[in-house]
Formats: sequence, C-alpha cells, structure tokens
Amino acid sequence: MNTETLLTPELDAGAAAEAKAAQKKAELEINKLSKRLHRQVGQAITDFNMIEDGDKVMVCLSGGKDSYTMLDILTNLQQRAPIKFSIVAVNLDQKQPGFPEEVLPAYLKSRGVDFHIENQDTYSIVKKLVPEGKTTCSLCSRLRRGILYRVAGELGATKIALGHHRDDIVTTLFLNMFFGSRMKGMPPKLVSDDGKNVVIRPLAYVREPDIVRWAQHREFPIIPCNLCGSQENLQRVQVKAMLNDWDRRFPGRIENMFTAMGNIVTSHMMDRDLFPFTTIKATGAPVEGGDIAFDEEEACHTPSSGPVIRLHPNE
Repeated sequence: MNTETLLTPELDAGAAAEAKAAQKKAELEINKLSKRLHRQVGQAITDFNMIEDGDKVMVCLSGGKDSYTMLDILTNLQQRAPIKFSIVAVNLDQKQPGFPEEVLPAYLKSRGVDFHIENQDTYSIVKKLVPEGKTTCSLCSRLRRGILYRVAGELGATKIALGHHRDDIVTTLFLNMFFGSRMKGMPPKLVSDDGKNVVIRPLAYVREPDIVRWAQHREFPIIPCNLCGSQENLQRVQVKAMLNDWDRRFPGRIENMFTAMGNIVTSHMMDRDLFPFTTIKATGAPVEGGDIAFDEEEACHTPSSGPVIRLHPNE
C-alpha cells in the first residue's frame, strides 16, 4: 500500500485550511488598515480644517506611493463626507528621460478622476544649473512649487494637497534642527509664500509603513523619480535612516516626537519672540506650569547617581 497516497488527501485538506485561514487573516488586516487610514486622514482634515464646503482640492500626484494613497483616500472620503468638495489631480511632467507619461492618465481615467497634466521641462533646467554630484532637490522643489501655484490659480483650486506623511514631518523637524538650527517642522496646513494658496497635507497623521502596505494592496502603478529620488547623499536620506533605526530599536519614539510637535510649551523653550523671558517677574502668586513642568521630564533622565529610569522597556 502506498502510504504517500493515503496521506495526500489529508495533507491537501490541511494545506487548504491553512491557506483559507491565512487569507482571512490578511483580509482582516487590510480592513483594519483601511479603516485606520481613512480615520487618520479624516481626523487630520477635521483638526486643521483642511477642506471646507465648496472647496476645489488640487491633489498633486507625482506617481509615488504617498500621492497615490492621498488621492485614493480623499476620493473615498469625498463620497461620504458631510460637505461637498471637488478634486482635480495634477501631475507635473518634468520631462525626465524615460518618464512613462501614459501611466498616470490611464490610471486616473480608470478611476474616473478629473485631472490635468502640466508639461514643463524643469529636468533640463535642474541638470544645467546643478553641478554633477550635487543634490538637486532644492532647485527642483522651488521650480515645481512655482508651477503648481500657477496651475492652482488657472484651475480655480482653493486648496493644494501634498502627500507628505507623519514620518516626513518628523524628518523635517530634525533636518531643521541639525542643519538649520531651528525648531521648524512641516505644518499640516499653511498659506503659500505668494499668499494666494492654502497648502494642506491630509496624510499628516499617517505612518509611512502603512502607506507602503496600502500601495502594495491597491497595486498602484508606481513611477520612480529618477531626478531626486535616487540621491543617496541627501541629508534627508541620512536623517530618515537615523529615525528608522530609532523606530526599530525603540518602538513608539517617532510617535512621541510627532505628538510633541503639537504640545509645545513656549515658556520652557528659549525663543524670546514667543515668550517674554526678559520681562517676567515673581508676583508671589502661583504660576501654572512653572518649575513643576520639569518634574516629569527630569524623572526620565539618567541622574548622576542612583537607578536609571528608562523611557521604554527595551531602551
């Protein structure tokens, strides 16, 4: 008797059951991810009043995972939002060699999204003005920003939506601290330099790993950036690598830093323009948040002697 033949049906049944269970688990995880993304984007829009009734939102679509995810979530929220707003997706074709110009129009048509492709050869300008080996992001960003502001006016857009996420915001904070000596991040909402546009970042509360998973699930036709996306010498790349290492070793640290950006105590910083350090005096009356504000912070530091109090069990 062939033992292998007798075991095959049982093995097949077991494998099928395992596959079914794995599929069900994957579906549950994706469902949780979908709810989380829509909730976080909706919360950011509400917290910062990003989109108002009657707005025309210009969604800047680069062809990367972030902007695809932003467009995807916004179009879904648009269908069930208590307010009425329209969406127009805009892509700036910078005429990079090999850029697959047919990909985005085909995708947007399949989704039924109104769109505009702006053709401007900024690639040649950047390559001409930036020496070989130098980073191109600064000039590229300025050129792109000016063009998008102009297009927003031509299209009658009232809001310009960019795809920066939570991790981008924290990375920008550290970039400004390390290389600009400023406590400055990337705000979820701002008025543009020309004073004519309101820029919003609906993905402000969203973690990059969640965007990666969502992009894979939705199978977005990703278009890599050959101009700046492949530059390994960028300061942003270095800072991001540092933060990712922290996140692996100390889970929750990036989330805490991000939350801290919305809980700033100006009296315990050093900016004389934000707090009147030079004129404060003791009045004899209790001061809310005086030196008591140090207690919790000092408890987290390593004292010169005595036991070490850690922020995280794994730290």
